[in-house]
Amino acid sequence: MSLQVWTHCRAATLVAGGAPYGLLEDAALAVEGERLAWVGPRRELPASWRGAPEHDCGGALVTPGLIDCHTHLVYGGDRAQEFEQRLNGATYEEIARAGGGIASTVRATRAASEDELIAQSRPRLRALRAEGVTTLEIKSGYGLALEHERKCLRVARALGAQERMSVAITFLGAHALPPEFAGRPDAYVDELLRMLPVLHAEGLVDAVDAFCERIAFTPAQTSRVFEAARALGLPVKLHAEQLSDSGGAALAARFGALSCDHLEWVSEEGVRAMAQAGTVAVLLPGAFYFLRETRLPPVALLRQHGVTIAISTDCNPGSSPCTSLLLMLNMACTLFRLTPEEALAGVTRNAARALGLADRGTLEAGRRADFVLWELAQPAQLAYAIGANPLLQTIQQGTPR
Repeated sequence: MSLQVWTHCRAATLVAGGAPYGLLEDAALAVEGERLAWVGPRRELPASWRGAPEHDCGGALVTPGLIDCHTHLVYGGDRAQEFEQRLNGATYEEIARAGGGIASTVRATRAASEDELIAQSRPRLRALRAEGVTTLEIKSGYGLALEHERKCLRVARALGAQERMSVAITFLGAHALPPEFAGRPDAYVDELLRMLPVLHAEGLVDAVDAFCERIAFTPAQTSRVFEAARALGLPVKLHAEQLSDSGGAALAARFGALSCDHLEWVSEEGVRAMAQAGTVAVLLPGAFYFLRETRLPPVALLRQHGVTIAISTDCNPGSSPCTSLLLMLNMACTLFRLTPEEALAGVTRNAARALGLADRGTLEAGRRADFVLWELAQPAQLAYAIGANPLLQTIQQGTPR
């Protein structure tokens, strides 16, 4: 097993407690195989490691690998025309009800082959990786039929393997009502309950998501999907309270959801339920910005009740065509008033928790050796500069990329 030591760096470990950012001055990281074996001040590096091959970081800032915990990265086509419609006064909901929105992406995605979807999606994944992302989630939800959901999930798996990226895959069949089930949402939920065990048996599902909203699925319909996921031992998460307070957060908390995402309209009751369940709040400033929303997620309320906050790009064609997690750090601070430390925790430690991944997100012994070297002096600079990419090098599972 290979042994390596990375020295002469400032390590923002993101380990909770202690110094802000868990910052270690003049630090060293000892890597054994694909894992961190030791992290601490360089002067305290154990003697047994002093003969290992050494990488001098040149004083760089080191953070855990970034984690994008909510993306819809695999899709066909784009929705630039709808962007123009919104600028001319149409609302997201009006466009969706007129057959645009998710339905238009479903048409383009169904028409694309696996190879075409890989070719369209690969640049999006590479853009995220170029900014230090080492783990990301990819949701389905633009197929809405067994063969097309399978196709999207297979593409997500293939992208992870081809691009050497850790990809968590989420089945989001309950994203929208497909045209062939128009006016028959309960019948489509029946179909979802037939799809899910098939896709799970093929190894294509790590978690299950749903869109609980007035333009999507009711709490009762969402509960049926979550019951099926629970029967298969799959964790759940939920698009909740984006456009209205539908009681989705409390529903998801009853199922022990990993996360509830968006949350602009979440009530205090929903926040309390999330806190009690340990459900992570995933905030999506890109969608808030792109849709020109005005109702902010209740960050103060989330803090008050001790709800863990993560941040993500929500990379998707309709409401957040964004492939920059660093930009989301800035937006989380400027739009939602998170601190830079909260924002960075939101794309490392807390994002890992939102995916149920306990082996990454911080720099400490036993964690995966996923970390990034930045040409920066202070961690806050990651959230400060708009459009900058100070990445020097990414190390994934102990291997420089």
